[in-house]
Amino acid sequence: MIPPIASKLPQWEPSIFDTMNQVARQTGAINLAQGYPDFGTDPELVRLMQEALQEGHNQYAPMAGLFSLREAIAAKTRDLYGAHYDPETEITLTNGATQAIFTAIAATIREGDEVIVFKPAYDCYEPAVKAHGGVPVLLQLQGPQFRIDWEGLQEAIGPRTRMLILNSPHNPSGTVLGEADLKRLEELLAPTEILVLSDEAYEHLVFDGQEHQSFCKFPGLKDRSFICASFGKTFHVTGWKLGYCMAPEPLMREFRKLHEYIVFSVNHPAQRAVYRYMEDPQRYLNLGAFFQEKRDAFLQALEGSRFRFRPAAGTYFQLLEYSGISDEPDTVFARRLAREHGVAAIPISVFNLNREDHRQLRFCFAKSGETLEKAAAILRNL
Repeated sequence: MIPPIASKLPQWEPSIFDTMNQVARQTGAINLAQGYPDFGTDPELVRLMQEALQEGHNQYAPMAGLFSLREAIAAKTRDLYGAHYDPETEITLTNGATQAIFTAIAATIREGDEVIVFKPAYDCYEPAVKAHGGVPVLLQLQGPQFRIDWEGLQEAIGPRTRMLILNSPHNPSGTVLGEADLKRLEELLAPTEILVLSDEAYEHLVFDGQEHQSFCKFPGLKDRSFICASFGKTFHVTGWKLGYCMAPEPLMREFRKLHEYIVFSVNHPAQRAVYRYMEDPQRYLNLGAFFQEKRDAFLQALEGSRFRFRPAAGTYFQLLEYSGISDEPDTVFARRLAREHGVAAIPISVFNLNREDHRQLRFCFAKSGETLEKAAAILRNL
């Protein structure tokens, strides 16, 4: 007989990404649901990966990651944001940003600790908090621009508040936090000992002349923050599962204690390839313009449709509001859109507090021009 197990996540259910990907596979729908490109990565990065394999870099990398790559990350962070991180003690390579987020939570959250999470939120935050005995305190972002409710945040902070999780550029809404937001947060947290987990997986995907406001630019936030980032998102290689975390040395010391026993180290040849690839900064600095062009092409192709939208300010996700087409719940409409019309998207209510439904779907525009035009032609006719 299998011994009974007291589940750490008794309310767990399959993610909406698994659900909609399965629907897309079953129906053959154009998959604008999950966030990965349908076009190839730069052949030069592939060549560098092959070179690393052929040179024999096929055994474990150092636990914290290749020092040369950590140095490159430190240099990039200094050049872009004016922030210093010691590559020896304050940067760790991870198995994607999701593992970085999980490990930061595992290293710091204890039974009964409260963690403030802003909804809609990427779905890995709350399970990680709950699995380590933490209590998610959920706050809904406000209005069509998904702004922080500052009064609500101040009221939510209490004696058991241990951490605050933020994500900018924001998945799923495509909004970004501005300099004024981070200065206000810095001021609000100044008298506290609250930690911050900043998910910056889409740091290079910011549009319309805006600049990414990394938490490391603000001293009062940098000194309390784990900053998590993704090479998979940046270089169109999500399957390589390569990311990193930056944090002050006392926080990173605790992070590495868990990292060593969760994964020990991550993909060695991929680290070699990315280090070489980063020698040309334009390979990540040009990404904003690249994806803004795709966003604009997708939205232009939707002209004449009954969807309503505000152009995404960052990420490669665009929200479309469909109340002019149907009054169905977004989870129902998303399934019908895939099964009957052949386009898969993600319903937003699953990420909202109390599954609040504003008749919005999230579409990924990290796709080829041909894919986007085919999908938009279907959407225009609804």
